[in-house]
Amino acid sequence: QEPETLPPGEQKLYVRREVRNGKPAVVVKEFIGSRADLQALEKKLKQHCGVGGSAKDGEILIQGELLDKVRADLQQLGYRTKG
Repeated sequence: QEPETLPPGEQKLYVRREVRNGKPAVVVKEFIGSRADLQALEKKLKQHCGVGGSAKDGEILIQGELLDKVRADLQQLGYRTKG
């Protein structure tokens, strides 16, 4: 059973830069909601940044050195960020 998706204003997402498989990436953690909503948010971020990525296990992975851009996009969508 999937958890109910909280509105963006009630979510506080943890955003950090990591190195995965030797390549830089931005990881967004602590999303509370359904898998479909997680994938929709991942798709918006990928399209705006113009890069690849994935969404699974409650995490969004965005390829590249785009920490500031991803954080700004999330805040524009109404999410609070930390990390």
